[in-house]
Amino acid sequence: MQKQEHPHKFMKYLRSERLPHIFCPGCGNGIVMNTIFNAIEMSDKDFDNISMVSGIGCSSRIPGYVKCDSLHTTHGRALAFATGLKIANSQQDVIVVTGDGDATSIGGNHLIHAARRNIDLTVICVNNDIYGMTGGQISPTSPEGSYATTAPYGSTDKPFNISEVAKAAGATYVAKYTTAQPVQVSMAIKDGLQNKGFSLIEVISACPTYYGRKNKIKTPTDMMNWFKQNTITLQQAENMSDEELVGKIVTGVYINKPRKEFVESLDDLIDKYSDIKSEENIKKAYMSD
Repeated sequence: MQKQEHPHKFMKYLRSERLPHIFCPGCGNGIVMNTIFNAIEMSDKDFDNISMVSGIGCSSRIPGYVKCDSLHTTHGRALAFATGLKIANSQQDVIVVTGDGDATSIGGNHLIHAARRNIDLTVICVNNDIYGMTGGQISPTSPEGSYATTAPYGSTDKPFNISEVAKAAGATYVAKYTTAQPVQVSMAIKDGLQNKGFSLIEVISACPTYYGRKNKIKTPTDMMNWFKQNTITLQQAENMSDEELVGKIVTGVYINKPRKEFVESLDDLIDKYSDIKSEENIKKAYMSD
């Protein structure tokens, strides 16, 4: 008797004609995709009202597999495109999927200003600490001393803490977890979707092919174990010195502090000056009589 196959519960969100995907074995992008769908189901968002935007990179290929309207844009410009989409249709729920290189190198200025404006976007930054798609170069988040094709003797640069950058720039919801914490990632994306403002969820993700292989964490299992061994909470970090924090992944909700959203502020401005214009027209009409 032939065994009957039951499709995965999230297949309804996927473009089956584009499968199998291009991600390497052990890549964290599959886990991230799963947490996105899980978060959508836990939130009050209608999947038919969701649009996805991405730039260039391994994680930026995720929206191409999702059965919704999506924009696969130029390198680093995902947030610029998403800003235009949100302003043009403020009722649309916009999810941006980007990587550490895409979001914080060529796209770094867009990240800062989107957070500053507090535009209602949910940004999922898949941070694998390396440029995976283009050959394994050092990225802005590669740890000091880590190896890559552009740092054969180890990186000497101090890395970005993406979550701290977004928080400092004005984001109203920021959270950071690893792919070894899918439940927490799902909850954070759900909270980001429900936050009326700029939300950034940073997901530290495995890249065994480049980062792992070049830094002696060669297998997916090794990378997951490495995450677990080096992950601490924000509360634990408060009692640790700078030396003790080296190499640690500090996870948790960095900020959850709502404030006036960008498009709402624009609407208020339009209403204000529309009223003034109307009053001026009434006065002109009255004086002409």
